[in-house]
Amino acid sequence: MSTPTATPTATPTGRAAAGERSSLLRLYLSRGILALAWALAFAGAHEDVDAAAITLLVAYPLIDAVSSLIDYRATPDRSERRVTACNGALSALAAAVLGIAGTGGVAPVLHVFGVWAVVSGAAQVIVGLRRRGPELGNQWPTLISGALSFLVGLTYNVQAAGDKTSLDVLSVYATGGGVWFVLQALLLGWKSRRLRADTV
Repeated sequence: MSTPTATPTATPTGRAAAGERSSLLRLYLSRGILALAWALAFAGAHEDVDAAAITLLVAYPLIDAVSSLIDYRATPDRSERRVTACNGALSALAAAVLGIAGTGGVAPVLHVFGVWAVVSGAAQVIVGLRRRGPELGNQWPTLISGALSFLVGLTYNVQAAGDKTSLDVLSVYATGGGVWFVLQALLLGWKSRRLRADTV
């Protein structure tokens, strides 16, 4: 008589990692969709820096602040939690400052948004690097998105100091960010399916 083969069971560590992947997948997907929706709304509302445009400008970093809070609460006690918390606080501050900058016109908005994009992008790269590994994958969409945010933020500050300023670039920024977040969510979903298949 053959000896029964034990069916692999998930360890507490494995279940925790699966829970983290699931939480991050939902967060990245929601964040990506919100960014794309924001880009669409802002594209039709920024001809004048009026109340509607300022409201949207304030809303975008607030989305990042709330996402950072959700990420912080869903992430185990690892080093990237501190970076996530710091980024969330800075995003909330950026939202408030953008509300003030919006009353001054296009150039101040670009300056503030550019500084925030640099800081937020750097935080995203740090978090992506620290999350690379067998459980959460290589994090390439997160790393690329963060690096682009950093570089684009620098160009916004250069543009704001010039004669020709426009807020058109912000819709492009949000669209790119949304696409990268959705891609990261899809990769996490693929990673989860692969790991589940390996345990069968």
